[in-house]
This record gives sequence, C-alpha cells and structure tokens, in this order.
Amino acid sequence: VRPVESGGGLVQAGESLRLSCKASGAITSFFNSNSWGWYRQAPGKQRELVASFSNTRNTNYADSVKGRFTISRDSARKMVHLQMDSLKPDDTAVYYCNTLQQSLTWGQGAQVTVSS
Repeated sequence: VRPVESGGGLVQAGESLRLSCKASGAITSFFNSNSWGWYRQAPGKQRELVASFSNTRNTNYADSVKGRFTISRDSARKMVHLQMDSLKPDDTAVYYCNTLQQSLTWGQGAQVTVSS
C-alpha cells in the first residue's frame, strides 16, 4: 500500500486548494480500520501532522490550520482529502498522507506553494 497525493499547486494568499490521497493497493478493511493523517514538511523543517481523521470519525487539527483546513475520508474510494482555505505563505510545504502510525512508505507528496 502506498499513498498517492495529488492536488497541489501555486496559489496566492487567501485562496484555496483541495488535496487528495489515494491509498493505492489498500483493501477496504485496512483503510477503514486505520486512522489517517495529512502531514507537511516545509523547507528546513521537520515533517508535522496538520490534520487527522480517526477510525471512529473524529477529526483533529494543528492549531496553525484550525478553522481553515478540513480533512475528510471517502471509504468507498479509499481516499483522504484535505480542503485548505484561506491559505497563508506559512502553509507552503510538501503535503503527505499516511496512517497515524506512519505505517506506510511515504509517497512523493503534493507541493503547495502560497505566494503573498
């Protein structure tokens, strides 16, 4: 199973993007039994968790994105999405998805660049 991220791009501050992650090769039971997260890594910084969706359908967000980002899950398609609104230059990073246990090989990620 390997995550495949898509939907990144270059936007101006205040605009929106929607990222998608396909859990390629995952069977439905694996996808549904795990909690999933979106992570990001900015240049020169460590990878951080920004949003998560648990297997009990609870969501959590980093303080820096709370109120602006929304994580969702499509179990039928085995996909995880991240709606990002009111983007800021500080959101510039490569975004990745993985289980909360980080049990999968990291994908290539989706580059998000926000200009001021």
